[in-house]
Amino acid sequence: MRERRFVAARQARWDRLEHLLTQLDRRGLAALTREDTEELALGYRAATSDLAIAQGRGYDATILGYLNRLAARAHAYVYAGTSASGWSRLVHFVTVTFPREVRRSWAPILVCTLITVISAIIAYQSVAADPANAYALLSAQEIPHITKSLHDSNFGFDRNLAPAASSFIITHNISVTATAFAGGATLGILTLWIILENGLVLGGLGALFAQAGFGRDFWATISPHGVIELSAIQIAGGAGLLIAAGVIAPGRARRIDAIVGNARRAGNLILGVAGMLVVAGSIEGFISPQRLSENVRFGIGAVTACGLIAYLGFAGRGAPLQERAGLDLDVRVEERDAQLGRRDVDHANSAFA
Repeated sequence: MRERRFVAARQARWDRLEHLLTQLDRRGLAALTREDTEELALGYRAATSDLAIAQGRGYDATILGYLNRLAARAHAYVYAGTSASGWSRLVHFVTVTFPREVRRSWAPILVCTLITVISAIIAYQSVAADPANAYALLSAQEIPHITKSLHDSNFGFDRNLAPAASSFIITHNISVTATAFAGGATLGILTLWIILENGLVLGGLGALFAQAGFGRDFWATISPHGVIELSAIQIAGGAGLLIAAGVIAPGRARRIDAIVGNARRAGNLILGVAGMLVVAGSIEGFISPQRLSENVRFGIGAVTACGLIAYLGFAGRGAPLQERAGLDLDVRVEERDAQLGRRDVDHANSAFA
């Protein structure tokens, strides 16, 4: 009786998955709509969970064989792209996975951006009103003795040393963003502090250089690389807040499932951030030191800003249907995993690893 109820409750779902697979066998992935591809991915995960339950309860071999074949057929389509080469995976990550995850994680990234902007404005106005306030907002080692422009101060090295300078800058920036990301383990407290401190430093130094008569040069100097670099810091902060959210606000999912799911998302963000910092560090090491006019430097910054907006805002939106049916359906799949129980899903998936 228990076995019959199990089959009756799930038969319609299995039939729907079989129908989708029949369409795929006949016409390929192009025959499916976006909704169908999402249903395919969710149906596959549900079938693997049903298979694990049936195995655990010792149901009839006919049911086990049917579910095994159904899940295997779906697995072949859902994970059709996972055998791609390393370069293909890298290209897919850069062009699809990372920008999609940035858009999906807009809320924690926006929180970090607002903290940076507000703290920078407060620091700028406070230091502009009284330079002594810089000592209340910034650490002593962060307050420079200004005798020349930021460009001359930062890039007075031999141009032949640009590769070494670029490597140092990239390493330093990655360490900052990694700390912001790791701050998620402190329930986001360290992450928020680093983001706040970064905004205070930006605004405070901007005011100090402006009072020394080098204000326009300050913003022109950081403009070429700063748009990408500052954006990367906000995204890293958002990744740290995702980790914290898994602990503090797991929603209807089990806390461990929420932590694992958010950690996976945060990992995608921080990998993309590392790539952004390589680009920013290369610009800072090779382009920013050049004796370019302030207008040209501002122009380079505008170009990088437009390029970054276009990339993060639109890249990956037109990905092929087979990619939508695979691992990029994280939102729906993770919700389904939370409902079904990760232990059963992982057990069933191991049969197809």
